[in-house]
Amino acid sequence: MASKLIAIVAGVGAGTGAAVARKFAKAYPVVLLARKPESFESLANEINSAGGKAIGISTDVSDASSLKNAVETIKKEFGNDVGAAAAIFNASGPFLRKPFLEIPPEVFAASLGVSATGGILFSQTFLPLLLNGVKQKSEHPPSLIFTGATASVKSNAQMASFSTGKWALRALSQSLAREFGPQGVHVAHAIIDGVIDIPRTKEWLQGAGPEAKLSPDVIANDYWWLHTQPKTNFTWEIDLRPAIEKW
Repeated sequence: MASKLIAIVAGVGAGTGAAVARKFAKAYPVVLLARKPESFESLANEINSAGGKAIGISTDVSDASSLKNAVETIKKEFGNDVGAAAAIFNASGPFLRKPFLEIPPEVFAASLGVSATGGILFSQTFLPLLLNGVKQKSEHPPSLIFTGATASVKSNAQMASFSTGKWALRALSQSLAREFGPQGVHVAHAIIDGVIDIPRTKEWLQGAGPEAKLSPDVIANDYWWLHTQPKTNFTWEIDLRPAIEKW
């Protein structure tokens, strides 16, 4: 493992976030960010028991002071000169399918707070560590990867609250890719177009077959592929979906 380079994963849960953390933990110490400790405690124990290194930090990505506290904790653990090899933003605002006129304003605020403002604050917080990773000559270009959704590019009826935040996150990622790519940081946006196979979706799409849902582990492999791309071949955006998904 690289002694001064870490990977940071925000939005750690039972699906993509956990799978990405496990994948990146094979190469780097990982920092797991989530609001509730129960979201990362068992995963941190799993990674540490397997010989890796993981720490979890209770963090609200929509709150600048909470992210500042996370950085202070990271520097206490890994040193003030710590650099980031990767920072993955997998946090997302509430998913709600409801007629527009029935959506309370606070639902929009929550969606924008996590997906949009959270993405901005996360990037402002950890891009300095990624740039430090560039200085420390990370084996692979330091990577800032955002998890998007179908709603990032296709705003269906009754999806206004979710899609506004996801569209904003995609716009942010494109701007950052153009600004920080020339500085050696690979910024990428992944459109996850379909249902992810996690415990919460177990009853969904029953009868459609085992290939109807996206595998979190394979999503993690794709994120690792993005991370290992050389500077000559940066991909800004990929879209991932099951073969049977209509699009």
